[in-house]
Amino acid sequence: MRTPIIAGNWKMNTTVDEALDLVDEMIDDLEEMEEEVEVVLCPPFVSLAALADELVGSLVFLGAQNMHYLDKGAYTGEISPVMLADLCDYVILGHSERRQYFGETDELVNKKVVAALRHGLSPIVCVGETLAQHDAGQAEAVVTSQVKGCLAGLSDADVAGLVIAYEPVWAIGTGRAATGADANAVVATIRQTIAGLYDAAIAQVVRVQYGGSVTAANIAEFIRQPEIDGALVGGASLKPEDFLGIVRQTAAIKGHE
Repeated sequence: MRTPIIAGNWKMNTTVDEALDLVDEMIDDLEEMEEEVEVVLCPPFVSLAALADELVGSLVFLGAQNMHYLDKGAYTGEISPVMLADLCDYVILGHSERRQYFGETDELVNKKVVAALRHGLSPIVCVGETLAQHDAGQAEAVVTSQVKGCLAGLSDADVAGLVIAYEPVWAIGTGRAATGADANAVVATIRQTIAGLYDAAIAQVVRVQYGGSVTAANIAEFIRQPEIDGALVGGASLKPEDFLGIVRQTAAIKGHE
């Protein structure tokens, strides 16, 4: 059985003090559910060190929102995997906002995935189609291509340790979520793609999240789907009661499967 995973992507929100306050509001409740759901918090870079100290002894994991694929160099403003390795466990790679606003490609994401794994970081690899692609019926083709590009050259063991987040671009931050059934169908395609690249056993081990306007009000629709293992949560992860509601419902639903 795959352990469900809920990751909160705080994006470019919260100061260090605000990040600490947010964790303080949630930590006691999160610790009660640690054995049932893996929880990952992904604050801005500036808060990673402070939260790493705050979460010592906790099973709540930290993740970064991005990274460069090189260990060091003249890349002003960038953060390398070496810098992250002692601070966090996960790193979000290929988020649609990185693709849309910073021109990231599958080839670049693949380089980052390889670098993250080399330094012991677990990538959360994001894939998903745009509204135009969705309306043209190209969702499965686009996502299949992205999965193949992002995982190119990885070993069985590498892929088994990944988390993939299916995030339809048209649903991110818009309040317009996909239906559970539609998301489940695309996630099934992701597993089929992995099975074709590797084998069925690897495909069944990989955890795949849904992301895109996930809230406490709609999480159950996605978590009840057999192929979906959790969620990558944006805006709702900044609201303690909403985020805790998402984690609680995930624990309750997946815990009874």
